[in-house]
Amino acid sequence: MKILHLDTNHPLLLTQLQELGFENHEEYNADKTTIQAKIHEYDGIIIRSRFAIDQEFLDAAVKLKFIGRVGAGLENIDTSYAESKNILLFNAPEGNRNAVGEHTLGMLLSLFNKINKADREVRQGHWRREQNRGFELDGLTVSIIGYGNMGRSFARKLRGFDVEVLCYDIKEDIEDSNATQVTLEELFEKTDVLSLHTPQTPETIGMINQDFIQQFAKPFWLLNTARGKNVITKDLIEALKSTKILGAGLDVLEYENTSFEKLFTNPSEMPEAFKTLLTMDNIILSPHVAGWTVESKERLAQTIVNKIKKNFVLS
Repeated sequence: MKILHLDTNHPLLLTQLQELGFENHEEYNADKTTIQAKIHEYDGIIIRSRFAIDQEFLDAAVKLKFIGRVGAGLENIDTSYAESKNILLFNAPEGNRNAVGEHTLGMLLSLFNKINKADREVRQGHWRREQNRGFELDGLTVSIIGYGNMGRSFARKLRGFDVEVLCYDIKEDIEDSNATQVTLEELFEKTDVLSLHTPQTPETIGMINQDFIQQFAKPFWLLNTARGKNVITKDLIEALKSTKILGAGLDVLEYENTSFEKLFTNPSEMPEAFKTLLTMDNIILSPHVAGWTVESKERLAQTIVNKIKKNFVLS
């Protein structure tokens, strides 16, 4: 069986798949059209987020038996069409859930203690203690929307704090010893900190908008290490200005495609809301790296190998 690798990953992917009897081919630079012209030769694809796997591409992949996505989400793949063609889909949320949980907690503590702001000021020779007086997490209610691999990991990281942890999910009976499942109404009533751990779906795109934000009984802090399009940035800005949202930690942004670095190389394309975001001291930004650790790189690759091995045993 021949596998086409479309993104560079941890080398164990190539090594272990070869040991299992697969034939690896690497194609990291050709455009999608070029790859689509030869995809009919391959039984499997390994990809991160290089381009969308759509119906036209899948129709050309006449031998394809599986797609391995070295990451948590599958939104860059037309999953329903792939499944209709009996193509197995392997992703790896188990591989970077710990990294996401730690990153989310780090953002929260940095926000509360104004660490990023204080660091910038000290480097400029400013010693502003009172202006950088922080807040404590103990005694607050932290709410998690999306209680899958990532949400559960964040909840586990909160066990050392004296906080109430709530979770909301479209699935029923998902609570565990680390979080209590509640209705949206109860979440709106109690939340001090809101952390998003939802996939990108038609239901979650634009979920955090003006109407949603105004339903919270108290001002709250927002964390998003999930998907950027789940939050409408201009509505977030208005909520920050009104102090309905006290601060935000954003590892992802609405403007991402595979990344949002083009916003800096082409300033004319930069949305006004993003320009405003960059000026705010109560915002922490990172470039979609919550699940991007040295350890998670290896675990993600190993998870994909294990799932392929489980489903395709070669003689």
